[in-house]
Amino acid sequence: MVSIAASIAWWARTEPKRLALVYGDQRLSYGDLQQRVERLAAMLSARGVAAGEVVALLMKNSAAFLELSLAISRLGAVFLPINYRLGAEEVGYIAEHAGVRLLFADDEFSTSVPQGTPAVWVDEAAQADSRILASAGLAMAPSPVHEARSEDIYRLMYTSGTTDRPKGVVHTYSNMAWKCLDHIAALGITRDDKLLVVGPLYHVGAYDLPGVALWVVGGALVVERDFAAERALALIDREKITGAWMAPVMLDRCLANPERSVHDLRSLRWLIGGGERTPEERIREFSAVFAQARYVDAYGLTETCSGDTMMTSGREIEKIGSTGRALAHVGLAIMDEQGNRLPTGVQGEVCLCGPKVTRGYWRDEAKTRASFFGGWFRTGDVGYLDAEGFLYLTDRKKDMIISGGENIASSEVERVLYQIPEVAEAVVIGLPDERWGERVTAVIVPRPGAVLSLEQVRAHCSGRLGGFKTPKQLVLRSTLPRNPSGKVLKRVLREELTKEVAS
Repeated sequence: MVSIAASIAWWARTEPKRLALVYGDQRLSYGDLQQRVERLAAMLSARGVAAGEVVALLMKNSAAFLELSLAISRLGAVFLPINYRLGAEEVGYIAEHAGVRLLFADDEFSTSVPQGTPAVWVDEAAQADSRILASAGLAMAPSPVHEARSEDIYRLMYTSGTTDRPKGVVHTYSNMAWKCLDHIAALGITRDDKLLVVGPLYHVGAYDLPGVALWVVGGALVVERDFAAERALALIDREKITGAWMAPVMLDRCLANPERSVHDLRSLRWLIGGGERTPEERIREFSAVFAQARYVDAYGLTETCSGDTMMTSGREIEKIGSTGRALAHVGLAIMDEQGNRLPTGVQGEVCLCGPKVTRGYWRDEAKTRASFFGGWFRTGDVGYLDAEGFLYLTDRKKDMIISGGENIASSEVERVLYQIPEVAEAVVIGLPDERWGERVTAVIVPRPGAVLSLEQVRAHCSGRLGGFKTPKQLVLRSTLPRNPSGKVLKRVLREELTKEVAS
């Protein structure tokens, strides 16, 4: 067995009273967690879920989310977390493309689940206590434990790419096992660690960085349904949290919170950031507030279960602008367009290899082939390595916007904008935003005589796109800058509009 569920079962046998999960006012031991997982697995089996079938979760953070992920694995089914911020059309595409057998959804997302999708609704009581789901009148016998093999699929995750539809990333049990091993080693995680989970669990940042790796060594997860800076600071104090992952916007709110000084934050040993280049000022402010902790700038992808490079302790200021060095079992190289390795200091495409890298995309051989140079995964990011192997990113993935820690493919938004009759040409870019890092901005050339407003654009996008992808700003232009071959120069647009805002 190479699964997280097997780790839970082992701790439940050896130290059943050891703390595993804190959610709200609940404090679940490994023994408690194992009992809930067994009951949920029996419920899934009674509903006809078998090994290899896909079970999706459209849920916010909760005890039930994690317990369902473990129960799905126990049966050998495939766990598919879906971004609950997506619109119904996007959820429908993912469910159909993945071949979802059953979907669990928080009842607040009822309008996001397309009709005809086999769904189980999870109310507030069941979110806190999944035994409610497992006592729904079904005749349930104990489910057999699926003996997972390393090459079996553990999870599917749909990620925004540079095409007009999201891609289903395949994660095997081997990918997850090596991810956990590398993160445990890099962060020095032990059974005494407590991880604060405030990011959404459908995202690799919360679930994987280092996320459930703590359960391998007997640590505990402290899970919040939604992020609130004051609550996060209070939990670090109350629970003596030792580690956390936060998107930049979350950390900024914690650092700016006026109540931070009333809390004892000395238990925190490390906090992982990432998703954007970290300014020196933020690192210095972090060190002033969390005096005993180190800020770990990191780089990773959904395709690699996250966390491929991490900053070396004590080198943060010296190597400002770097995302650190590759972890133990991650191969890192900079390559040209033909897949040839480039020397130190020369910019090229960041490529990764190793046992935690995906084997490809679900039901999409063409995109899988296009994403590899032999055994090397092509990230689409541009950067270079210095003489010590520290990675510096100089350009992000093609046409990718990063807002509030979420990756947004501009082409996905553009596809929806082109459905508006008044639109002749549409381009979507990210512009600097103090709160979110970047805001989604639509630059549109209207058809002759047409009138278009931001309100019209947002109304059209509602239901077709998740709210976080919907444009926050509309810029109307008569023409768009293009190169000699006719391609829109998005970088030029970003520079022009950024200067306009600054002036």
